[in-house]
Amino acid sequence: MAGIARLLALGAAAFLAAAAPCALHAQTVITNTGVAIVPADVRMIYIGEKQFAGAVRLVPVDNNGIQDRFLTNFLKVDNGKYYSIWAKKSFREGVNPPVLKATDGEVVDFVRRTPGAVGYIGDPSKAVGVALVK
Repeated sequence: MAGIARLLALGAAAFLAAAAPCALHAQTVITNTGVAIVPADVRMIYIGEKQFAGAVRLVPVDNNGIQDRFLTNFLKVDNGKYYSIWAKKSFREGVNPPVLKATDGEVVDFVRRTPGAVGYIGDPSKAVGVALVK
């Protein structure tokens, strides 16, 4: 019996250790410090339905490293549907799709330097000089 309890305890510890990095790398939505949005705005921004926050024109940026997870978790669409949405928006309304950056660092740098920018990153510790959407 003691051996089974010990095995279960080790299994639980291994599971928690494996899950910890996932918790650290959940998507964090960030904005330029001059932008004020709420979490409910994120989906509308990334499907091109919300283009301004007050008088500020929004500039969404995608993060290639975690885009699939972001699309699934925040927008509830897959890549094909997302690109289809933006193809239609671009053609019908002349709205540009989000800029695509490769890494969290590139997204943070772009958001920090670009008025109206909104992005998402996997590692919240990299969100320096930007605002967090809460």
